[in-house]
Amino acid sequence: MSTPTIQWYPGHIAKAEQQLSKNLDKIDLVIEVRDARIPIATAHPQLQRWIKGKQHLLVINRRDMISSAARRSWDRWFRDQAQTPWWCDAKAGTGVKQVQQAAIRAGDQLNQRRLSRGMRPRPVRALTLGFPNVGKSALINRLVRQKVVESARRAGVTRTLRWVRLGQDLDLLDAPGVLPPRLDDQQAALHLALCDDIGQAAYDVELVALALLETLSVLEKQAAAGVVTGVLEQRYGINLAGEQADAHAWLMTVAERHTSGDTGRMAQRLLDDFRRALLGPIALELPLP
Repeated sequence: MSTPTIQWYPGHIAKAEQQLSKNLDKIDLVIEVRDARIPIATAHPQLQRWIKGKQHLLVINRRDMISSAARRSWDRWFRDQAQTPWWCDAKAGTGVKQVQQAAIRAGDQLNQRRLSRGMRPRPVRALTLGFPNVGKSALINRLVRQKVVESARRAGVTRTLRWVRLGQDLDLLDAPGVLPPRLDDQQAALHLALCDDIGQAAYDVELVALALLETLSVLEKQAAAGVVTGVLEQRYGINLAGEQADAHAWLMTVAERHTSGDTGRMAQRLLDDFRRALLGPIALELPLP
């Protein structure tokens, strides 16, 4: 499959990484948020360096956007890696209470250690960390039960670090999404673009839409991925099928029908439909068998 070139490194992310480094010493717990559709592509390569022995809570957001079969498969995989994944849908609130309870339990353990060393208990300082647009701010708003930080399904909404008090037990630091300076794995970069987890300036919309069509054709053969056979024909009236299917010809034909021949507008519509799960809950990544 052809993978379009995707490159980024916005200045505000470089600044955020500097701010993050300055605040890490104050942090007790790292709440890492990943995208359920691409839980490997949204794992930051610098995470272990940032954690440095701190407690780590792995939260996988957008559980509603993949099939239950994919979720079960990933859940087993993570537990086999000695990690406990906490699945949630921050937009709807599903699973958020369990995340909060896990964070508070981690804080209790920390304060027990403080007491054993003769130190007074204090609220746990937790950092929410992850790629842009994986749902960190939405999760914080759900945890606090009010809109305290800006949240939207697009990359780059959070630009500065901000502390938020969650009851008497937990202080949360909302950090901007942090991307690595570059990703050598362009397949992972494509997945980030497909899920809108990087800014649109990093890629060509039509090329990424064509890559999505090729990806759907491949995933259709993997039941757990959740791609419904004929989903494109059901939604747009024209099928894309077979090993020799021409994604570019399909895009041109569908554009004639739906966007007056404007392939750029049709490409954007296709990506938007995927991102809003209008093509169904689809996991772009599945654990290797």
